[in-house]
Amino acid sequence: MPPSTDTVIARVPGSTSNCGSGFDTLGLALGVHNRIAITRIAGAGVSPERPQDGRASEMVLASAGAFFRKTGIAPAGFGYRIDGDIPPARGLGSSVTVIAGVLAGLNVMHAARLGRHEIIALTSEIEGHPDNASAGILGGFCVSRTDPVSGAYLDTIRFPVPAELAFVVVSPATELLTKESRGALPATVPYFDAVRSINSAAYLVAALATGDFGRLGHVAGDFMHEPYRLPKIPGAREAIASGVSAGAFTGWLSGSGSSVLCVCERSSAPEVLAAMTREFAAVQARPEARILSADNEGLTVE
Repeated sequence: MPPSTDTVIARVPGSTSNCGSGFDTLGLALGVHNRIAITRIAGAGVSPERPQDGRASEMVLASAGAFFRKTGIAPAGFGYRIDGDIPPARGLGSSVTVIAGVLAGLNVMHAARLGRHEIIALTSEIEGHPDNASAGILGGFCVSRTDPVSGAYLDTIRFPVPAELAFVVVSPATELLTKESRGALPATVPYFDAVRSINSAAYLVAALATGDFGRLGHVAGDFMHEPYRLPKIPGAREAIASGVSAGAFTGWLSGSGSSVLCVCERSSAPEVLAAMTREFAAVQARPEARILSADNEGLTVE
């Protein structure tokens, strides 16, 4: 653990969560990052170095409050700056980068010695689920476990993702807040829909864990959230289908959207990207499209 310091920069990868049928459980860190700089200031206030939107400010304040409550350290003032390449409210874990970045930065600044799993637990409390939190903090592919009664974070099993896999991410201009997107979900789902989703999620984890990526073509089939969220994003379902037709193994709605993602071999990524982009471009302004690798390092602090 570095000594306490007056300025700390946390670098946190974005992530894709759910990974199809692994609702609130599966997360995979992606090679796109935000950097959260924390600087000690006099007093007990929290001050952005430049104007931030209300959502970011709320997340920073919530993270600081959680940190000082957890550690018992008296609240101390800090300034902050958020930079990076992850668009907000697109299903790529941008909120986790802010929350975890602030928690990790304060942890080093005050020499609090919170472990990574403690930071995941705090991040999950604020987020409401651990899938993005585990991936953003630990890196790689993460399967998170929550208490079946309270829903509190318990643990994560993580393994690295090889560089041969590419993740083609297409993000339309539409923002989708997770809270709003969760409002589209039903209170209950049919019993056998839940069974089919469990089957898909288990098979996905097995294919990634064994490196038998050709079998990822059999993992599609979520009945928990995608049937209710995808119709709200024009072109999303068609983009995934076109990506698979162009050579991807599989694809899914990233988090709650609006980004969609396809998994493929790196050699076929340009064709997959072009096919996915065409579907979105047919119904709205040209989206942002990227070919990414997995991030196996997770959160780092300097």
